[in-house]
Amino acid sequence: MIARSTLKLAAIMALAISLLSLAAMGLQYRLVKSRLTEAATAALSADLAGYSALYQQRRIIALRQAITDRTSTGGEMLLLQDRNGKRLAGTETTWPASIQARDPTASYDDFSGAEAQRFTHNGTEWLGVARILPGGFPLLVARSLEPVDATLASLRKGMAALGIVLLAAGALIGTLAAKSVMTRISRLNSLADQVASGDLAARLPGPRSPDEFGLLETHVHAMLDRIENLNRATHRLSDTIAHELRTPLNRMMQKLAQIEGQPALAADLRAEMRRAIRVFDSLLDISRAEADQGSGGGLLPVDLSAVTAEVWDLYEPLAEDKGLRCTLHSTPDLHILGDRNLIAQMLSNLIDNAIKYCTAGDTLTLTLSQHPDHHRLTLADTGPGLPPDLRDDAFERFTRATRDKDRGIQGHGLGLALVRAIAARHGAKLTLPEVQKGLTVEMLWPKLAT
Repeated sequence: MIARSTLKLAAIMALAISLLSLAAMGLQYRLVKSRLTEAATAALSADLAGYSALYQQRRIIALRQAITDRTSTGGEMLLLQDRNGKRLAGTETTWPASIQARDPTASYDDFSGAEAQRFTHNGTEWLGVARILPGGFPLLVARSLEPVDATLASLRKGMAALGIVLLAAGALIGTLAAKSVMTRISRLNSLADQVASGDLAARLPGPRSPDEFGLLETHVHAMLDRIENLNRATHRLSDTIAHELRTPLNRMMQKLAQIEGQPALAADLRAEMRRAIRVFDSLLDISRAEADQGSGGGLLPVDLSAVTAEVWDLYEPLAEDKGLRCTLHSTPDLHILGDRNLIAQMLSNLIDNAIKYCTAGDTLTLTLSQHPDHHRLTLADTGPGLPPDLRDDAFERFTRATRDKDRGIQGHGLGLALVRAIAARHGAKLTLPEVQKGLTVEMLWPKLAT
C-alpha cells in the first residue's frame, strides 16, 4: 500500500511536469497562431499591393477585369461596387454587413497599406480591408481565416491529448520516484523503530549505495556504534562497581559478628551495610534489565492478571495495617510475553513505594484492564504525589523527594528506576498521567500475539 506522503510527492511531481509542459505548449500555440495570422496578413498585403499597382496604372476598368478573373479562387472574398452600391465584380453579390468601407487616409492612389479588419460573414471568419477608391468605388479584399482556425483547432486537440499523456507520464514517473525515495526512508524508519524498542545492535542490511542516503546510513550506523559502545561501557562500569563493592561489604558484615561488647553499634553497622548491599543489588538488576532491553530472549507467556493478583495479595495487608483503603480491579486471563519474576519485582516496587509515602486515610487502587491494542495497568494513590520539579526525573536513578516530611522515609531512589528498566525490557510504555491529587503510574503492555 502506497503511503500518503508517497502519493502527495507523486502528485506534486506530476503537477509540476504538467504545468511546465502546458506553459511550453501555450507559448508554442501563441507562436503558431501569430505566425499563421502574419502569413494571412502577408497574403492579403500582397493582394492589396497588386491591386494598388493595377489601379494606379489603369484605373477602375483594369481593376474590375482583374477582380473578375480572380473570382474563382477559393478562400478569397472580393467585391467592387460602383458609386450607387451596384456590384461591378467580385465573389459576393452584396456588401457584408459586418465590415464597413473606410475612406483612405493616405493618398487616393495607394491603398496597399490599409489596416486589416477581422469580421464574420456566413459563419466564417475573414481578414479583410474595405476601402472607398477615388471616385467613390467601394472595394473589399478579404481572405478566409478558416484554414488558420482549423490548424489552430487541430493544434489544440493535439496539445490536449499530449497534456493528458504528460499528466499520466508525470504521475507514473512521480510515483516511481516517490516510491524509490520512500523505500530508502522506510529503511531508516525501520532501523529507528528497532533502536527505539531497545535494540541498539540493529543495523541496516545489505550494501550502502554511493549517494546521500548511503552517506546518511553510514552516519547513522557510526552514531549507533558509538552509542552502543558507551552504553556497554556504562553497564560494565555499574556491574563492576556493584560486584567489587558488594563482596568486601559482605566480608565486613561477617567480621562484625566477632565484635564483642558493643552489640548496638554492630547492629547499626550491619543494617547500614545491608542497605548498601541492597543498593548494589538494585543497580545490578537495573543494569541487567537495561542490557536485555529490546531482545526477546528469556521472555515467556505470562498471565499478567495472576501475577498482579499475587503481588497485590502480598502487600494488601501491609497497606491496610497502615490505614489505607485498597481496591483491586483486574480483568482475568490477560497474557503478555515477559519474565514473571521481573514483573513481580516491578509491581512490588510500585506498590511498596505507594504504601511508603501514603498516610492513613489515603486510597490505593490497582487497575488492570484490556484494550484493543494493549493491556493497561494503573496504580493510583491519593498520597502526597511528586513535587513538580521531580516529575521529569522520577524514573532516574537515586532520585528522591526533597520535602521535609519525606526525609525520614527510608529508600535509595532506585525503585522507580528499576520499574522503568523492567517496563522497557518488556516493551511496556510507562507514563505519569496528570492527576489532581496523589500519584498515578500507568503502563501499557503489548498484548501476547495469538
